[in-house]
Amino acid sequence: MLTVALPKGALLKDSIRLLQSVGLDFSAFLDSSNRQLQIQDPTGTAKALLVRAHDVPVYVEYGQAQLGIVGYDVLREKQPQVAHLIDLGFGLCRLSVAVKQSSPYRSALELPPHGRVASKFVNCAKDYFDSLDLPVEIVPLYGSVELGPITGMSEAIVDLVSTGRTLQENGLIEIETLFTSTARLIAHPLSYRLNTGNLHQLVEQARAAILTKV
Repeated sequence: MLTVALPKGALLKDSIRLLQSVGLDFSAFLDSSNRQLQIQDPTGTAKALLVRAHDVPVYVEYGQAQLGIVGYDVLREKQPQVAHLIDLGFGLCRLSVAVKQSSPYRSALELPPHGRVASKFVNCAKDYFDSLDLPVEIVPLYGSVELGPITGMSEAIVDLVSTGRTLQENGLIEIETLFTSTARLIAHPLSYRLNTGNLHQLVEQARAAILTKV
């Protein structure tokens, strides 16, 4: 039976809608009274796992799921050994450097050497500042990253931004964009190569469904 890893949070609704367009119905996950973390499609041909976004590529890489839907930001951060199949186009956001509006910094290169940058995207942030040849201390934070500059713990943050409202409401502004991110369809490489659970047909149906929306 085909297993799909689905991300909790902002990408879930669009992910379920996409899978419905190719004949797989996991809409039970959208029922607020449902507490199941694993459900089966009514046709009995597939099941889905509901996991944290950052865990989606882990389940796919280790073969517990043959397919997964996850943001490009997570793939850049975790660099998992998975097959990247389709840019699904939804969940558009960007990974940005932000600082307090009252700070003197208006570009990443203006940040002080050996200053602190708070982020849950530790690897992406490190790679970015390494590319600038600017030594900084990356402070791992997994909650409200905006509090880093607000409390004075860090000069800047590297975080996902969609509308920018959260930054604005907390007195922060973006000064650089590392990259933009959208949802991606990924697969376990061996499962895809062996066409487990007729994966190829499902992927082509998903690609066709995406193209009809463009």
